[in-house]
Amino acid sequence: MPDRTEAPVAEASRLDWRAPSKAEHPARNAALRSYDAVIRKDKEAWLANFADDGWIEDPVGPSVFDPEGKGHFGPEGRARFWDITIGTIAHFVFEIHDSFVSGDECANTGVIHTTSTNGWTASTEGVFVYRVNAEGKIVSLRAFWEMDRVLASAKGPDATA
Repeated sequence: MPDRTEAPVAEASRLDWRAPSKAEHPARNAALRSYDAVIRKDKEAWLANFADDGWIEDPVGPSVFDPEGKGHFGPEGRARFWDITIGTIAHFVFEIHDSFVSGDECANTGVIHTTSTNGWTASTEGVFVYRVNAEGKIVSLRAFWEMDRVLASAKGPDATA
């Protein structure tokens, strides 16, 4: 089995859905809309996918993106999250290995391969959990991943595959 953290990052952003099911479910649909907006670099569509009171914990707990580990709340918090994370990335490949739905939530497992605007690549293995309200808007996006594993996968623009 190949080391998933070594998977090449594609030239163009895309969704690589490997999960056995892509059956309709409000939370899975919200996750797919989120991936689509990121791939298209459509900040407004991505932000519109959230409920007014929705929040983001990506990753869950303290991180360089959220030192206190309290999450990114409200429209301003979510917009800032985009600017300091998604907005700094040139290309994304969402490699989803599995997807589980239950109640008003969807948990996707997989790897997000990224190429930054300066040519660095990294792969983030994790569990990405979306909870939606009755209108299908994201109430919470919680991502479980480990920074040390992402950093271990990082390669500079001059690195050979």
